[in-house]
Amino acid sequence: MRTIRFKVFVLIISVMQLPLQSQGFYKDIFMDGGIKLTSREDLPAAIYLDLSMEYFASQRYSSTFPPTRLDTIIQNQLFIGCETDINGVLLYPDGQPRFRVIYINGGTATNHGNSLGEEGRSRIRDFVANGGSFVGTCAGAFLASDGTISDSLKPRAAYLGVWPGQTHSTGLTNSSTGMLIEKDSPLLKYFDFGGDMYIDSVRHNGGCFAYTRGQRYPAETEVLLRYDYTKTTTGTRKIHNEISAWAYKASPVSGRVIAIGSHPEGVGSGERLDLMAALLLYAIEGNGTPVLKGDLEKNKVRNMFKTTHDNDPSLTMIGDRQYHHFRVTIPRGAKDITVILNGAEDYDLNLYMRKGDFAAKREADYRDVSPGAAKQFTFKTLPEGEWYIAVECQTTVETIKTEWGVAYTGKTEVLNGVPYTIKVDWK
Repeated sequence: MRTIRFKVFVLIISVMQLPLQSQGFYKDIFMDGGIKLTSREDLPAAIYLDLSMEYFASQRYSSTFPPTRLDTIIQNQLFIGCETDINGVLLYPDGQPRFRVIYINGGTATNHGNSLGEEGRSRIRDFVANGGSFVGTCAGAFLASDGTISDSLKPRAAYLGVWPGQTHSTGLTNSSTGMLIEKDSPLLKYFDFGGDMYIDSVRHNGGCFAYTRGQRYPAETEVLLRYDYTKTTTGTRKIHNEISAWAYKASPVSGRVIAIGSHPEGVGSGERLDLMAALLLYAIEGNGTPVLKGDLEKNKVRNMFKTTHDNDPSLTMIGDRQYHHFRVTIPRGAKDITVILNGAEDYDLNLYMRKGDFAAKREADYRDVSPGAAKQFTFKTLPEGEWYIAVECQTTVETIKTEWGVAYTGKTEVLNGVPYTIKVDWK
């Protein structure tokens, strides 16, 4: 009992100490069980970590049951968008990530990538480039890459390329392998996996490893785990000590990409559950750093009224549970300083302010979370220098469970953004 209590305590601390950039999302995980992927409806590691999640589960993957037209329509609405949600569920109106992580299940990578189409794949690429993280198992790991070595080191159109390297098929199906934990693996920050640097019997069914001998292997790749499998697989292939799980982060503002060629996602206990939980936690820790909408000028109203179609993220409306960040320089001797937020009626917008760094609900010197969209800070004086101001849209949609995931109801107009103005003034 003591060990179990200790592990739960570590998990709570890990989630509560997530960095500021992990605030300001609609939910934690979006799970893709779409066309030609395993149509999972729950994720034990998400339950374990108490992370919020939505998912898309198309007709359960099977070669004898092709996707229905409804599967295609729903998948396109979710990933590409529709009239009530122009960007699709993954992105806010300004293109920022709406979830912390997208998790892509196993299945058949090329078929799923083709079913997404170029627009759907582009949405996922934007999600990662703008700060959302990615976890892929088996087919999801293939999809993360540029392609496989069978493509002669050329990018495969159906793949995402969010990890700009090549994968290699293991040739191993309906089996399992051990996992050797790399000496400096960041996964050890979350669990010790019994202290033996080893995870036993992780399911494997046609997955991949990171191909390290090609010219397209990115130097920024972090090795997390390696296969422990000394037998020969199909075609006399040897996979022992090949990279089974890896991570990649292109820049501070982009999200972290994590891929694993095996299947820890369905396990509800033991070290394999800890493994999937650690992958999610490391992905969340790798969310992109906050991005400034711009600097506020004295007595100049900034109108955040534009839509996605205007292609001007610095002036685009705010989405549900999203943060917009601004900065203002308060000069020496400034007096009677006011910060005024005015938003559309029937919405709840929160206002935060912090000296010297990004502001958020948990990191603010001043905050107003009262109902409504009209807020004002008034100060006789403030220390001179840079102050950061954040606006948070507290209003969000309601959900109804369906056979494929959830449908949105309630104030769905928030999906395309809530307009507001922000102004700072002083004497």
